[in-house]
Amino acid sequence: MQIHSRRIERLPPYVFSQINARKMELRRQGTDIIDLGMGDPDQPTPQHIIDKLNEVSKDPKTHGYSPSTGLPALRRAICRHYERRFGVDLDPESEAIVTIGSKEGLAHICLALLDPGDLAIVPNPAYPLHLYGVAIANGNVLSLPLRPEKEFVPEIQMIARELWPKPKVMIFNFPNNPTTATVDIGFFEEIVDFARRQNIIVIHDMAYSDITFDGFEVPSLLQVKGAKEIGVEFYTMSKSYNMAGWRVGFCLGNPDVIKALSVIKQYYDYGVFTPIQVAAIAALEGPQTCVRDARELYQSRRDTLVDGLCRIGWPVPTPRASMFLWAPIPERYKHMGSMNFSLKLMEEAEVAVSPGVGFGDMGEGYVRVGLVENEHRIRQAIRNIKRVLF
Repeated sequence: MQIHSRRIERLPPYVFSQINARKMELRRQGTDIIDLGMGDPDQPTPQHIIDKLNEVSKDPKTHGYSPSTGLPALRRAICRHYERRFGVDLDPESEAIVTIGSKEGLAHICLALLDPGDLAIVPNPAYPLHLYGVAIANGNVLSLPLRPEKEFVPEIQMIARELWPKPKVMIFNFPNNPTTATVDIGFFEEIVDFARRQNIIVIHDMAYSDITFDGFEVPSLLQVKGAKEIGVEFYTMSKSYNMAGWRVGFCLGNPDVIKALSVIKQYYDYGVFTPIQVAAIAALEGPQTCVRDARELYQSRRDTLVDGLCRIGWPVPTPRASMFLWAPIPERYKHMGSMNFSLKLMEEAEVAVSPGVGFGDMGEGYVRVGLVENEHRIRQAIRNIKRVLF
């Protein structure tokens, strides 16, 4: 008897599970692995956010179920945040919904929008859920290659042609994970124009909007005139406020898409724990120095890592945003492939990175390196890598 569904059969073996299993095995043996593989912030959540959580959690009235669409006060807070940050006017009743982190929202929005066989345009390489959220919903992926000669920004003209079946959805992510690519508002203007002409829904994942460097500021898809007619944007507290484990995100934009997502969520969940939602309001409306401090911390780590790798003979590009480097494998090791190269770094240099192939076949030849250890550990990682590779 076949126990699992055909949906499970559509999912390939999770590449990162092999890396994680080997990492845990080495740690059990006493090896001190410097983990630059995960995108998990290592800094604590700011104290004023924790204090608000503690305060509200003492009230038994907050211990029950919360609305699956999120507290109205939190939806109003994120809309005010978007107005202050991007000049975007949003209706908290119809154009905003709270998600259990953006990952849950992205997975459920695929179920809300896609029927079996529907086509979704997804860049390659991509954050895995962008690809496999479509597969779990029994949709099909049209892979849009991201190429280094184009700075990993997709070319709209590559998809501006008659396609059959007609794509229903496009999923984008800027600043990009894993490539760290960034775009200006002109790119989003092209996307909105294309989506309107082709009658395609746009989903933009903006998880790294606040982790930007050298004065760069990211645009929002929703800043473009007409964007709310064709799509939605996901925003998350995870990286900006060091709240990854708190699981608070938002989907904002087109009211019909928001409504569809809310219907799915009504059946799947009861929403984020109320004290966490109130603490998220404190984060959005309280002092924003913590966001600036996080940005400066990641920029300092970026500089240490980029300068160090280049100095030892591994030239890597300098990202303008995100908490990663997207590093081409050194020429003499490219024949190994990203999985074996990542295992080599972990077993011999005691440094964990993410193999590029885990983000799609176009990610082969690269590794993603996270800025998630302190600078002392980053310098140690560079010394270890030099000893093994160069």
